[in-house]
Amino acid sequence: MTLRPRLAPLGLALGALLVFSPPPLAAQAERSPTAAPAEDGKAPEKGRTAPEEKPKEEKPSVTHHEMRIDGRPFRYMATAGYMAMKDEAGKHKANVFYVAYAREGGSSRRPITYTFNGGPGSSSVWLHMGAVGPRRVVMADDGQPLPPPYRLVDNEASWLAFTDLVFIDPVTTGYSRPAPGEKPEQFHGVEEDVQWVGDFIRLWTTRNARWASPKFLAGESYGTTRAAGLSGYLQERHGMYLNGIVLISSILNFQTADFNIGNDLPFVTFLPTYTTTAWYYKKLAPELLANFQKTVDEARQFASTEYAQALMKGARLPDAERKAIVQKMARLTGLSPAFLEACDLRVTLPRFTKELLRDQHRTVGRLDSRFQGIDRDSGGERSDYDPSMAAIRGPYGSTVNDYIRTELKYENDLPYELLTGRVRPWNYGNAQNRYVNVAETLRDAMSQNQALKVFVGAGYYDFATPFFAAEYTIDHLSLDPALRKNVTLQHYEAGHMMYIHKPSLLKLTADVAAFYGSAGGRELSVER
Repeated sequence: MTLRPRLAPLGLALGALLVFSPPPLAAQAERSPTAAPAEDGKAPEKGRTAPEEKPKEEKPSVTHHEMRIDGRPFRYMATAGYMAMKDEAGKHKANVFYVAYAREGGSSRRPITYTFNGGPGSSSVWLHMGAVGPRRVVMADDGQPLPPPYRLVDNEASWLAFTDLVFIDPVTTGYSRPAPGEKPEQFHGVEEDVQWVGDFIRLWTTRNARWASPKFLAGESYGTTRAAGLSGYLQERHGMYLNGIVLISSILNFQTADFNIGNDLPFVTFLPTYTTTAWYYKKLAPELLANFQKTVDEARQFASTEYAQALMKGARLPDAERKAIVQKMARLTGLSPAFLEACDLRVTLPRFTKELLRDQHRTVGRLDSRFQGIDRDSGGERSDYDPSMAAIRGPYGSTVNDYIRTELKYENDLPYELLTGRVRPWNYGNAQNRYVNVAETLRDAMSQNQALKVFVGAGYYDFATPFFAAEYTIDHLSLDPALRKNVTLQHYEAGHMMYIHKPSLLKLTADVAAFYGSAGGRELSVER
């Protein structure tokens, strides 16, 4: 199976939205046949080639832990290590790092969830240490970082309460690497990524006898692109039908989020998040500040009707209508009419994040617009950095490196790649000069597996994958009416990583637990 028939209109892709002694890669490398000793320990005779020694697969680290969930003791086992990925001829292709959690004494029919983040180029650290795993990074309740050194606590909202978990770091992220001599680019692409992650899922499921378990995927950001692709690949290549897919901060149709000349759709899908951000910073009129949901609904309505129609008209837009649109945009975005006119009604994200708080010499975040940054000056139209990424990179980077070695007892001297550019250039395959759109892959999978259910979580302050873009994509899935009930959408009062906001973390877990119950993941209570 390939994704190519389902890749519809990509311009330029979005940017990145993340040792043993002896070192494990060296320990697993194939040794030169001529260097190996004979079986009796003597040097091989001249002209004789010693038998090739197969690479030894690293033994994972297994540890046992206990935490409390809902006030009750909960015991679980953690497994951390490499899965050696080989082709069907047995050639070693890559070492994929994973961390798996299972309830002690749990059934082999307990739900299992395969989890990953996005980028492309991100490890699974964000979902692992922020929302889903049994330990989480301590942040302020609103998501702001605390001073270093950073620490972990038991995650009272861990999904481990209702599903076993496998966190996957795709090749070149985390500790995952190509095997010695293998070219990295064979793993770095839309189709390549789906194939290798899908084959990892198949192999892990087989080795751990979990084919009889209810199976779920959970992805964030580009991880939702991967999850949608996997929905088709797992069905068609391996006959693996899923119970459910959790899409957190989803991006399935890249046309909704890529600001290119000639593509007006992102100006429509981003506008409601301009409104929520302006609302957060009290840049709107008092009547709009009075009721958040009513204001969001007004922004949705304006964006999808009057504003979208005005953009479609282009130079044919009458002056009077243009002035009316400018005034309504100013009212809903907190930006001045003069600035909107200067932008020809089309405000790109970098311009908005710089302009909204320019008078305060502050910028707003991309991953989470509730965060503020300080640039060298306030005169430009691009931020120096994303303050919402700066707020989480340190806490998550520090804690995951400590946690894996000290609590999971897994030692590796390679750098743990949190969010890396080493996967670039990313191969968009058949979508060159087009927009990646794996929504059609998901629609097809849902049509063939009519029990498959999808949960979509969207943050109101997310500029990486705006909530209205997710709504637009769902509304344009062309699902049969009988299948529309299989999609659940929930919103959160935070950004891309909505779980760093503690109220949103608790709501997300409650929403996902209910979703698992509806999708065949029946084990929803913690045993005493």
